[in-house]
Amino acid sequence: MERGFDGNGMDAAEGRMRGSNQSGLRAHNKRAVLSLIRRNGRLAKAEIARRTGLSPQTASVIMRALEAEELVLRDQPQRGRVGQPSIPMRLNPDGAFALGLKIGRRSVDLVLMDFTGRIRGHERIAYPFPRLQQVIDFVAEAEPKLRGLLPARLGRRITGLGVALPYELWSWADEIGAPMGIMDEWRDLDVRSALAAVTDLTVNVANDATAACAAENVFGSTQSADFVYFFVGAFIGGGIVMNGDLVSGRLGNAGAVGSMPIPREEGGYAQLINFASLHLLEKMYEAEGGDALALWRGKVSWESFGPLLERWLDRAAYGLAHAIVSASSIYDFESAVIDGRFPANVRSQLVERTAAAIEKINRQGLAPVTLRAGTIGTDAREIGSASLPFFAHYLLDHQVLFTEAD
Repeated sequence: MERGFDGNGMDAAEGRMRGSNQSGLRAHNKRAVLSLIRRNGRLAKAEIARRTGLSPQTASVIMRALEAEELVLRDQPQRGRVGQPSIPMRLNPDGAFALGLKIGRRSVDLVLMDFTGRIRGHERIAYPFPRLQQVIDFVAEAEPKLRGLLPARLGRRITGLGVALPYELWSWADEIGAPMGIMDEWRDLDVRSALAAVTDLTVNVANDATAACAAENVFGSTQSADFVYFFVGAFIGGGIVMNGDLVSGRLGNAGAVGSMPIPREEGGYAQLINFASLHLLEKMYEAEGGDALALWRGKVSWESFGPLLERWLDRAAYGLAHAIVSASSIYDFESAVIDGRFPANVRSQLVERTAAAIEKINRQGLAPVTLRAGTIGTDAREIGSASLPFFAHYLLDHQVLFTEAD
C-alpha cells in the first residue's frame, strides 16, 4: 500500500486503510499537497513527493487530479544540469473563490477572494454600532454584487462564506456609545443560521482577530514561525503563532491581548484596549468637535488628525510595549507583529514608537523580540474570514478552528 502523508508523521499503511478510509487518505493527501504548494508558492512534483513521503508515482497521480480540477497550474519549466526540466506547479487563482464577511463594532465588510488570497471585490458600510438586521440586509444586497463580478463558470466555484467577528461582540457597548441593551441581540445569536437565511453557501465562523492572525500566517510575508500578533481596530485583538501554526487555545480564545493588564503611568492598571484601540482616537477627535464615524467612512484623512494622532501613537506604543514584554515572559516569541486598520505610514510609526517604548522597560532574563509591521494591512480580518472555507475544503491547518453550518 502507498505510504501516505497524514500530517502527524504516521505511516498510513499501519492503519491498514480499506474502502472509504482509502478515499479519505487520498483526499487528505490532496489537501497536504495543496497546502505545500500554497506555503511555498510553487513546487515541482519531485519536491512534493520528497516532502510528503509519497512515492513519485502517487504524487504525479495527485498532481494530475488537481490539475484536472483546475486547482493548480503548470509554471515555467526549470532546467537543471541533467535530465528533463522540472515543471513547478502553483495554485490557480481562479481554481476556487470564497466570500469573507467581517462584522466589526464600527463597520461591516464583505469581500470576494480568489484561491491565492487576492481580493477581487469589496463592499462595506459603516455604522455607529452593529445591528443584526442591518448586517443581514447588507449581506443580502452585497453578495449578489460580488457574485456578479465573476462569469457564471467561475461563480460556481465560490466555496463558502467565512465570517469573522469579535468575541462577545455585545461587550464594551458603552465604550462605542451603543444604547443600553441594544447589542444584546448578538448575545445568544446563532450567526451561521442567521446568515444561512440569506445565502446558499456553507458558513464558517471565527474570531476576527484570530482570522487576521491566520491571514498574516497564511498569506503574509512575516517570515516568522513564532510570533505574537496585534491587530488594532475599533478595539485591539490578537493571536498567537507557534511553530508555524495558529494556536487557538483550550476555549478558542488564545491571544485575547486586548484584556492584558497594562500599568498606568499615573498608577494602577487598565486593559490594553484602553491604550491601543482606535476608539480612543475617536474620542479624542470628538472632544475637538470632529465626526468620529468619518474615520470609518473614509471621509477624513489620517493627516488631518495632526497632534491628536501623535498623542494616540505614543499612548498606543506604551501599551503595546508592555503587552509584548509580558507576552515574551510566557513564551520566547521570535517576533511581535503589529497591524491594524490604518495606513502603512501610521503602522510604521506605531512599530517604531513601540520599539522605542520597549527599550525603557526592564527586560532582564527575557529573550529579545523582533518587532515587525504586519504585511496584510487593513483587510487582514476580511482575508482571514475568506480563508476559512478554503481550509474547510482544500487546505490543511488543524490549528485554525471554525464552525460550519449543518
